[in-house]
Amino acid sequence: MRVPVSGVCDPAFTAVRQAFVDNFDERGEVGAAVCVLRGGVTVVDLVGGWRDEARTEPWTPSTIVGFYSVGKALLGLSLLRLVDDGRVGLDDPIASVWPEFGVAGKEPATIRHALCHRVGVPAIREPLTDDDLLDWERMTSVLAAEEPWWVPGERHTYHTNTYGHLVGELVRRVGGSMPGDALHALAAPLDADVWFGVPTAEQPRCADVLWAPNQPIPTGHDFSELSGDLLLNALAHFNPPGYSSVGLVNTPAWRAAQIGSTSGHGSATGVARIYAALLGPDGILSPSLLREATGAQSTGHCAVLGEEVTFGLGFAPTTPRRPFGPNPRSFGHFGTGGALGFADPDPDAGIAFGYVMNHVIPRWQSSRNRALIDAVYASITT
Repeated sequence: MRVPVSGVCDPAFTAVRQAFVDNFDERGEVGAAVCVLRGGVTVVDLVGGWRDEARTEPWTPSTIVGFYSVGKALLGLSLLRLVDDGRVGLDDPIASVWPEFGVAGKEPATIRHALCHRVGVPAIREPLTDDDLLDWERMTSVLAAEEPWWVPGERHTYHTNTYGHLVGELVRRVGGSMPGDALHALAAPLDADVWFGVPTAEQPRCADVLWAPNQPIPTGHDFSELSGDLLLNALAHFNPPGYSSVGLVNTPAWRAAQIGSTSGHGSATGVARIYAALLGPDGILSPSLLREATGAQSTGHCAVLGEEVTFGLGFAPTTPRRPFGPNPRSFGHFGTGGALGFADPDPDAGIAFGYVMNHVIPRWQSSRNRALIDAVYASITT
């Protein structure tokens, strides 16, 4: 079956279009979109493939899809904008705006710790259900009561799912809006189609997420024999059972959830427009705070990711293990299966990039997004 691909591509970026087509022909892509802005000008905006597993519904420019951890940077950005506005400081205690959080040893935890995964609550010990997961007040109250897995600030571990409730509640406490409303207020003036909590009227535009893991996703959750980092990792992903979207993905309830760490949805164009708006002297974040947020804030072994990692504040700096491009000041965030948003602020590049897809393959960096990134930089260096 011929894969439908459409959109615009500047002739100088023909290599990106070819890499996009090759992803379908050679790398198992089902449905996807890629957008590249250079100096604020759209040079690539392509969609292709299918929204559904049966391959009957073509992907269109209005299609949106779950982009998993790509949302962490967008959620962090909402909190950073409140820092920029002087509503809260990076080194203010979390308890100064969320008093219930300052218990059980979490009193030293700061806003900075929350943004760079050093607070110590990457997992929740109290058994929870998926009904709990979809109850914002329930999840944030349990998280506030949780005993930290380490003294806040002493180490880091990726808050793979709890980040959504942790940073999301800080956005709500400081700014007075739920994370989805805060993101919409940021995105709407940019005509950026990104959401935490897809409204019912917009959900028909959603592509189905198609899981293709290299091993079966566990369906039973008996943690009784686990301890230490093994227990932490299991609880981080599967307490509540659907925290990582398992069993809930593609449902109206999941699409409507405002869990910015995991359940965000959007288009590649929307993601790229957010990153483009961060570049330049009139960006949506002050240059000094952007530089601080996108540099290395915390480096070391991560018990969830199982390797040495570097975190910024909401954003991830480029690293040799997960590079965005050749510029050491590039920053962004990958999502499960390969979705990606990033920016390269180098004046000779000025790249803002968005890529979303529905066929989820293991890990963040994939042959698909790598081919697209490489093609972008091949296009601007030839």
